[in-house]
Amino acid sequence: MVRIVRTLLLSFFVIAISLAPEVANAHTGTGMSGGFVSGFAHPILGWDHVVAMVAVGMWGAFLGAPAIWLLPIVFPLVMAIGTVMGIAGVPIPGIETGIAASAIVLGLLILLAIRLPLWIACIIVGGFAIFHGYAHGTELPQSANPLAFIIGFVLATGMLHLIGIAFGLLLRWPAGKYAVRTAGGLISLFGLGFLFGFA
Repeated sequence: MVRIVRTLLLSFFVIAISLAPEVANAHTGTGMSGGFVSGFAHPILGWDHVVAMVAVGMWGAFLGAPAIWLLPIVFPLVMAIGTVMGIAGVPIPGIETGIAASAIVLGLLILLAIRLPLWIACIIVGGFAIFHGYAHGTELPQSANPLAFIIGFVLATGMLHLIGIAFGLLLRWPAGKYAVRTAGGLISLFGLGFLFGFA
């Protein structure tokens, strides 16, 4: 399992590095390539998205199989639905609050080492994914290809989940448990910062 995660992480990093020269112009691109780069850069350039997506991977690693792979699948799939809702202009209130709450709640679940049934974990992760996806959809550059944009941010989200999983695997060692739970607390604090405008 560790070898698979390392291989996937390396693959995502190679993709990210190959796109790095274009990321600076992420929101000015057009067409398929511009849409993909915009979508790929969007989660990575927003700390509110980064911490929540890393937390999903960490919590999945904490819960173990099958959550370690199911939560990082549920999140981007539901997030894509939220993106379509954002593009379509479906009214959803409290988007920024929901994004901040995702970091607060997921961070606390990790900090407090809370184990929930898999179906409840999927509902929590999927519910928060709607807010993140909606934000992506409403911020879609007008010149970008929507499908390419969605593919881009789903791949970036997967990369962030894998980073969370890799860090979460530190739970196998006693010192790693403290590191992971402390990181959960920091993620929750970041969420509070986003909620009250400090971050």
